[in-house]
Amino acid sequence: MIDQNSPPILEVNNLKMHFPVKEGILLRASKFNKAVDGVSFHIQPGETLGLVGESGCGKSTLGRCIARLYEPTEGNIKFEGNNISQLKGRALLPYRKHIQMIFQDPMESLNSRHTVGDILEEPFIIQNIGDRASRQKRVMELLEIVGLPARSISRYPFEFSGGQRQRICVARAIALNPKLIICDEPVSALDVSIQSQILNLLNDLQKEFNLSYLFIAHDLAVVKHISDRIAIMYLGKIVESGLGQEIYHNPQHPYTKSLMSAIPVPDPHHKSERQLITGDVPSAINPPAGCAFHPRCPVVQDKCKQKAPTLREVPSKEGDAHEASCLLLED
Repeated sequence: MIDQNSPPILEVNNLKMHFPVKEGILLRASKFNKAVDGVSFHIQPGETLGLVGESGCGKSTLGRCIARLYEPTEGNIKFEGNNISQLKGRALLPYRKHIQMIFQDPMESLNSRHTVGDILEEPFIIQNIGDRASRQKRVMELLEIVGLPARSISRYPFEFSGGQRQRICVARAIALNPKLIICDEPVSALDVSIQSQILNLLNDLQKEFNLSYLFIAHDLAVVKHISDRIAIMYLGKIVESGLGQEIYHNPQHPYTKSLMSAIPVPDPHHKSERQLITGDVPSAINPPAGCAFHPRCPVVQDKCKQKAPTLREVPSKEGDAHEASCLLLED
C-alpha cells in the first residue's frame, strides 16, 4: 500500500552519468557519453514507478546508478533522507541490504558454478548475518516464497527454465528484506506466458513486504500492469511523468503519444491512428541542439531546434501531478 503521507523512500535530484569517450594515441577523454543527463524523480514507500524508454535511452544506467553499481558524475541520490551518491566501499554496505536489483537475463546474473543454495546464502555471508544453520533455514523459506521446491537448493542454475531462474533472482533480491528493488527489465527475456507469473509474484511480494519498485521496461503493456506512476525517458532525460492511468489516457509529449499509439488493442474492430516515429535515437555523445526529440518529432517547429524545453506541469484529467517537457505545451 502506498504511503503518500510519509517522506519519499527514494529521491533522485539532477542525476547525471557521463561516460568518458577516450580517443587518440594518448586516449584522452575529449567527449562524453551523456547516458543520464539531469534526471529527477521520487518514489514513495510501497509504490512502483515504471521507467519506460527505447533501448539506449539510459534507463538501465539510471537503475545501476541508484543501486550504486556506478558512481554518478553529478547529482544526489537520497535513500530515506540520506545522501548515498558519494558513499564508497564499506560505507555502502548498510544500504546494500535495503536496495537490491533484479537483472534482465537471469542466466547471466546467476553464477553457473554455484548451487541455488550457495547463491541465496551469499547475501547473508556478505552481511555477516546468522550461522550456517539459520542461513540454510532462511534459504528454504525463500524458495517456498517464490514457488520453487525445496530440492532446488542443491541444483545449479542451468538445470532450471528461464522463468524458474528469474524466480531464483527474485528470491536473492528479497533475501535481506530490502525496502527498494530495482527491476531492470525482469521479464523481457521470458516467454509471454511466464511473464505474467513473474509480474504476479512481484505484485504479491510488494503487498506482503511493502516493497517499493523502480520497474524499468520498454514494454508498455507490462508497465501498465504493474506501475502506479510512469516516467517516460528519452536520450538521458525524463520527458513526461504522471500517474499510470493519466499517462495512458492523456499523453502530452509527442514521444509518449507515439509510444501509446503502438500498444496493440485486443479488439479486431478497434481502429487507432498510429503515430509513427521515424529515424533512430540520436547519439548521446553528440545530442542534437534544442529539444533532443526534434529530429524525429512529427510536430516539430523551428523553435524546437534552438531551445531545450524543461519539465513542467501540464493539465491533468486525474487531478494529480502530470509533467511533460515540450515547447508546444509551454505555449
